[in-house]
Amino acid sequence: MRIGATLAIAVPAALAASGAGAASAINTAGAAGAYHTSFCPAIVRHLAAARFDYACVTSAGSAENMRRVARNPQELGYAQADVFALENAGLGGADAFVKIRMDDIRECVFALTRNPDIQNWGEVAVFASKLRFFLPPRGSGSAGTFRFLQRIDADGLGRAGSVSYADSTEEAIRSALSANDGVSLFVQFPDPDNERFRLIEELGGHVIPVIDRNILRQHVDGQKIYFAQETHVTSAGWLKSARKVVTACTPLVLFTGASERIGEEKARLDHRDMIATLRALKSEETMVQPGILTRMWRRTKEISASSVDRLMQLTDEARSRARPLLDTAREATGKAYEKARESFRDLRDMSEGGGSTAPKR
Repeated sequence: MRIGATLAIAVPAALAASGAGAASAINTAGAAGAYHTSFCPAIVRHLAAARFDYACVTSAGSAENMRRVARNPQELGYAQADVFALENAGLGGADAFVKIRMDDIRECVFALTRNPDIQNWGEVAVFASKLRFFLPPRGSGSAGTFRFLQRIDADGLGRAGSVSYADSTEEAIRSALSANDGVSLFVQFPDPDNERFRLIEELGGHVIPVIDRNILRQHVDGQKIYFAQETHVTSAGWLKSARKVVTACTPLVLFTGASERIGEEKARLDHRDMIATLRALKSEETMVQPGILTRMWRRTKEISASSVDRLMQLTDEARSRARPLLDTAREATGKAYEKARESFRDLRDMSEGGGSTAPKR
C-alpha cells in the first residue's frame, strides 16, 4: 500500500512494530531472529521513504512466509533459497512469486552428532536409515532444508526413518546429543559466538559439514541454491585455535507475489514500483547494522573448485565404504524375511491339511 507524502515523514518508527494499521506485511520469522531484527526494519525504512506502507510481521519461517504471499501477492517475505525452491511448486510455481533480491547474504547448514564415527555428510546419508534425526520445529527453515535434502537424495537421506521435530533448535540439539545414533541439523547465519555452537561443544558433540556433489549442483532458474563456504564454528581462545568447517550455505531471498496477480490497476503499478525501489538498493542498505553482519561474513570465504573437489572425494569415499555393509545388511534382512514367510506358509499348509506341528516321536 502506498501512503501520502505527509504521513510518510512519521512512518518509519511506527512501522517497525507488527500489525501497524493497514500496512502490508513483510513476513520474517521469529521475533528475535535476524530476518525480523537485522533485515526487515531497514526495508521498512527505505519503503517508507518512498511512501510505501509496510510493517515487519513475525511468522514460523520461510514456508509460512511463502504461503502468506501466495494468498496476498502485495506482501513481502524472506526465505532461504532452498526452501523457496522446495515450496514453490506447491504454491503456484514460478509464476506466483517474484524474487526481488538474492544477494551474497547466505545462511549455512550445519549438522551435529556425538558419534565419533560420523565425520562427514556422506556417512550421515549412507546410515540415514539407522540414525534418529531430531530437527527444529516442523515449520522452520531448518526443517525445510532437511526435506529439500531428502528430496534430492532419495537413496541416502531420503531413507531416514526416524525423524522428529522439537519445539526449538536448542531442544533438537540436546535430544540429538543424548545418544550415539542422534543427529540434528539447523540453518543459521555463520557466527561462531552463537550459543548453539557452545551448546554442541558443552554436550560433547561435533559439527558435521553438510556438503556433497549432489548438494552443490542444485540450481533453480539458472541460479545456484548452495555454495561451499568455509566458516568458523568456534572462536579462538587462549589455549585453542578457532575451528572451521566447509559446509553448504544458501542465499537469503526477499520475495513478493507476482504483480499480475493483483487485480486493481493502481495497486498493481504501485507494486511494480515497490519492487524497483528495493532492487535499486545497495546490499548493505538492506541491513539495519551492516557493519556487524559484514564483519561476521568476512570470517567466511567461498572455497575454490579444487578445494571443493577434495572435500567431495571424502564424502564419495564414505558412501563407497559404507555401501557394501548396508547392502549385506539389507540382503541378510531380506533372507530372514523370506525364511519367516516360508515358515508361516508351512504352518498354514499344515493347519489347512489337518496336520500337526508337534514333532514326531
